[in-house]
Amino acid sequence: MKRIITATMAAIILVLAFAGCGGSSVDLKKVMTDVNAKYSDATGGLKELKEVADLDKYYSIAEKDVKQFAAEINPDTSSAPVEIVLVEAVDKTASDSVKKALDARYQSIYSTYSSYSADQVELVKKCKVTQNGNFVTLVVASDYDGIMEIVNNAIK
Repeated sequence: MKRIITATMAAIILVLAFAGCGGSSVDLKKVMTDVNAKYSDATGGLKELKEVADLDKYYSIAEKDVKQFAAEINPDTSSAPVEIVLVEAVDKTASDSVKKALDARYQSIYSTYSSYSADQVELVKKCKVTQNGNFVTLVVASDYDGIMEIVNNAIK
């Protein structure tokens, strides 16, 4: 009887230990706040997308695929393109769908700004869509590398 209780307790402890190591929670709204705090010159004047339905409206991302998100866009297409979209999808299949939608948006941005100036096209070329597990990002901004450093540090 003691062996059964000991084995059961050991199994419970192992399950709890692995459950605790499972995955740290990342608050994408906080990540966006951190980005804005450091790069306010690049992110000032952006429009925050507040509802998951906005992701469908702007990016054709299904609400059912989104666990959480933070997104800000520059509504003024006559100036330099700035879009920062951080999405945690509900699972791998959903993250693949989100990536496909954000890839399509990236191509649209590239096409739009190809007819403007060489500087804006070069800015877009330096940016990209990334996928890290269930996290998918679209960052188009002059401070791409610094913004991605903040994002990557948060989701690792």
